[in-house]
Amino acid sequence: MGPLQIKELLQKAPEGQAVTLKGWVRTKRESKNAIFIALNDGSTIHNIQAVAEPGQFAETIIQQVTTGACLRIEGSLVASLGAGQSVEVKITELEVYGTADPEKYPLQPKKHSLEFLREIAHLRPRTNTFGAVLRVRHALAFAVHQYFNDKGFFYLHTPIITASDAEGAGEMFQVTTLDLDKPPRDEQGAIDYKEDFFGREANLTVSGQLEGELGAMALSKIYTFGPTFRAENSNTTRHLAEFWMIEPEMAFFELKDNMDLAEDFVKTVIGYAMEHCKDDLAFLQKRLEEEEKSKPQKDRSLPLLEKLSFVVDNPFERLTYTEAIDILLNSKPHKEKKFQYPVGWGIDLSSEHERYLVEKHFKKPVILTNYPREIKSFYMKLDEDGKTVRAMDVLFPGIGEIIGGSQREENYDKLLERVKEIGIDPQNVWWYLETRQFGTAPHSGFGLGFERLVLFVTGMGNIRDVIPFPRFPKSAEF
Repeated sequence: MGPLQIKELLQKAPEGQAVTLKGWVRTKRESKNAIFIALNDGSTIHNIQAVAEPGQFAETIIQQVTTGACLRIEGSLVASLGAGQSVEVKITELEVYGTADPEKYPLQPKKHSLEFLREIAHLRPRTNTFGAVLRVRHALAFAVHQYFNDKGFFYLHTPIITASDAEGAGEMFQVTTLDLDKPPRDEQGAIDYKEDFFGREANLTVSGQLEGELGAMALSKIYTFGPTFRAENSNTTRHLAEFWMIEPEMAFFELKDNMDLAEDFVKTVIGYAMEHCKDDLAFLQKRLEEEEKSKPQKDRSLPLLEKLSFVVDNPFERLTYTEAIDILLNSKPHKEKKFQYPVGWGIDLSSEHERYLVEKHFKKPVILTNYPREIKSFYMKLDEDGKTVRAMDVLFPGIGEIIGGSQREENYDKLLERVKEIGIDPQNVWWYLETRQFGTAPHSGFGLGFERLVLFVTGMGNIRDVIPFPRFPKSAEF
């Protein structure tokens, strides 16, 4: 089982008991009477202080105890006289597992920019900020699985290599074993994919939804939680080329059931993180407050824990896209031409419009439904009016859309018509269409980009800082 982690040691009553500590040095401070070493092993945001007497160890050993070095410490757990901690370790034995040359180790005890830390993503989990983010990320991932398991869902592993473009977006990474210098060609001179590994073109998946629906047509309630890929040349704070998606699909769920599930789901997983990551969230809130000091008062966001409570404690406002457009057309920013993007029925709402509805108008999270069919995906169920579809988007403060979902079109003829309308070859999705011929049923689902959720819960400003090793244009290091 290994030694007790620092998180557990910090909660023990100090009775002079023998303990073993293993971790990395955050700081070392020497005074006339003692040498103080702050050690962290990643189990908590807090360090434990270990204290040695001057001259207790050879100077050659003490010189190796620098920020970043890895140590094993044997000692006794005693009450701490210093502020900020109730226990500390009185050192009896000290071993340096690994040194970290202060001239070369880039994480010295000072403030580092997030841009700089992205360049050393192999080391950044050792900082307080990234340790906190990764622990929160873990708690949220655990809560996702626990939530669906407790609700009777089955975890379905959908393929990462696929021949379908679920979103019809066309921005996919190709997977091939062909020799790129001399690819085989057919009689027309085009690349002959019959010679490729799968005998056809293949890509990394953009979504597990279509395969998820197949699972729901047999198991009733499934969810996927896996990596998805978009070859979109987006260098923004909200986009990654590789990210994780949570996609539940439910047979016999209509639009209202879908909304109820989405609202309960996000409230539950955020509540779990608030309960189990109190220290990390308190640290991240403080970090955010420091950052916000440089902003004018009107641009400052809610304190982090207040923002999370805002979502967990409020019933979400539900309204149609058409009602939302009316609110925006009558809004002050629209009348004073403050919106950057135009407002009108038929537009795809931009994040400024979504945030106005959430933060200014309703002052609570919002679920928008029944969007124009032209701006939504082919698989969404048409409303009776033929103009709108049974889509639903969940909008959050500070972020805009966090969940997108819909009731799926279960009628074979209508779905086939939509597939042809947007230019997908029915042959490419024959298996998807076929489910509408064999025991079709009303069904619904939604997708949540996991990193967007982690971004919201941690208060970080850039999506590249909530995944351990971000992938974005011109960046596939580590």
